[in-house]
Amino acid sequence: MLDGPRLSPRSGEPATSLVVLLHGYGADGRDLIDLGDYWAPLLPNTAFVSPHAPEPLAIAPVGRQWFGYTERNDRERWAGVQSAQRALDGFLDAELARLNLPGSRLALVGFSQGTMMALHVGLRRKVAPAGIVGFSGIHVLPPEGATAAFAEEITARPPVLLIHGDLDQVIPPMALPRAVESLQQQGVAVRAHLSNGLAHGIDGTGLSLAGTFLTEVLA
Repeated sequence: MLDGPRLSPRSGEPATSLVVLLHGYGADGRDLIDLGDYWAPLLPNTAFVSPHAPEPLAIAPVGRQWFGYTERNDRERWAGVQSAQRALDGFLDAELARLNLPGSRLALVGFSQGTMMALHVGLRRKVAPAGIVGFSGIHVLPPEGATAAFAEEITARPPVLLIHGDLDQVIPPMALPRAVESLQQQGVAVRAHLSNGLAHGIDGTGLSLAGTFLTEVLA
């Protein structure tokens, strides 16, 4: 069972929504939980949780991974998001139940490998999340481009905000327009922002855009 740091609603009242923060390859839940503090003034009745990914990092003695990521190709990514889907899905269900919230009051925020997971799992939830934010990530597609079978898997179409740095050398900036195109092909409403001068990370503009988006979809 996944676990990680949590933040209760700033208001002190029972949560009316939940934001789940999904960290990148080699980090852990502590890497993103501070985003909850940043957005809490905008979302005073929102609970935040940042689970540690299910696997220890394969290439180092510290850190976690949602899946092994050494080949960094379509085949590995597709197998990876599928292998980690059940664990994340179960965690989301458990957190919603703990807070007595419906699935429609959930928002997912991912960074890098966490964005891959947010998009893969979020579009396959039984109840559509309120929204998904993806920083510096990839919309993972089947390596053979089997779009017909792929389309049948999509059960939810929440609004999506994608943000990427134009100087990202870990996940190329071209991943942004490709993700926009592939999501729109599945009927998903997508907004995108390319941050000038940003490498593989999150900047103030991205934080602000994401905060505004989350406030809107969780209103």
